[in-house]
Amino acid sequence: DVQLQASGGGLVQAGGSLTLSCTASGLTFSTLSAGWFRRTPKKERDFVASISSTGRSTWYEESVKGRFNISRDNNQKTHYLRMNNLKPEDTAVYYCVLDTAQIMSYEAERVDYWGKGTLVTVSS
Repeated sequence: DVQLQASGGGLVQAGGSLTLSCTASGLTFSTLSAGWFRRTPKKERDFVASISSTGRSTWYEESVKGRFNISRDNNQKTHYLRMNNLKPEDTAVYYCVLDTAQIMSYEAERVDYWGKGTLVTVSS
């Protein structure tokens, strides 16, 4: 049974930081790319960041470049999203994801495995 358990969301003031974590079970984590999507109040699921199975390559949505950092620990079957200089427009439910494709699609419907999501609220 595949499970992705996300944690670390919460309420933070603009300019603050949060780190999201996602621990996987029921699959071979080290062979999968990992990433994060978010669902905004507009109800769209948007790509945020992804990392290859080895951790050597990362990709970011333009608006988070330079502020967010994605990383992973294959021994712990966990990947992370460090979010700095948060803005009110970053407010969303953040979903951790895993995919068999090494270059994760930016299209949510193409991604294989999803966690339940964790809410991040950034106040102005």
